[in-house]
Amino acid sequence: MDNYIVGRNAVKEALKAGRSIQRILVSEDKVKTGLSDIVGLAKSKGVEIRPTPIKQMNRYETDVPHQGVIAFVNAVEFKELGEVLQESNQETPLLILTDGVEDPHNMGAIIRTAECVGATAVLIPKRHNAPINATVAKTSAGAVEQIPLVQVGNVAQTIKQLQKQGFWVLGAHMEGDRTLYEADLTIPTVLVIGNEGKGISRVVKEACDFLVTIPMYGNLNSLNASVAAAILMYEAVRQRTIKAK
Repeated sequence: MDNYIVGRNAVKEALKAGRSIQRILVSEDKVKTGLSDIVGLAKSKGVEIRPTPIKQMNRYETDVPHQGVIAFVNAVEFKELGEVLQESNQETPLLILTDGVEDPHNMGAIIRTAECVGATAVLIPKRHNAPINATVAKTSAGAVEQIPLVQVGNVAQTIKQLQKQGFWVLGAHMEGDRTLYEADLTIPTVLVIGNEGKGISRVVKEACDFLVTIPMYGNLNSLNASVAAAILMYEAVRQRTIKAK
């Protein structure tokens, strides 16, 4: 991960989560006004605040606005899957597994939605996926600090291991054998979200228990990866809420 995160929400959530932060740069004209809450929180945790000219802050490369605050952090802490499952108090875990999601904005949005729906964890392969960098952290609105992130190796092997533990693995695919409304998402579930253009890989597709599709009624035949992931996750929430009543 890049050694800095940007944006008010991302930095604030990093502070709240107890993330190891080396120092925070704050725009000189916002130390006592627009960013006073972050400044106060940082001081309470003993983190150095460094008022900085805006021109200097603009030198840090990022494709999202820094909003006058940049925090230098240690690398994101990935969790062990076994530890996450053991510590989770969810009777029916919901795991989100990315397979080739390369756009950091999509990755950040997926992590953000996963946190919002109360997913157990987001599983991110070491290769062929967007790195968890400043853009992902900012786009996630700080969710990278709130939901367990698990780094995995071979995706197909990870799926097989989870299947042995009682998980059903659903791959999101526009040519799925059933719609998301026909799939049972009230059981321990892994939702696999594929590449923005190619979808999930052939090997991963074959490893899934079944493929689900989102009905399309317009002229286009596909959705943005993070939007599709959000629809699937909230359908899982809907089904589980009904079952719990």
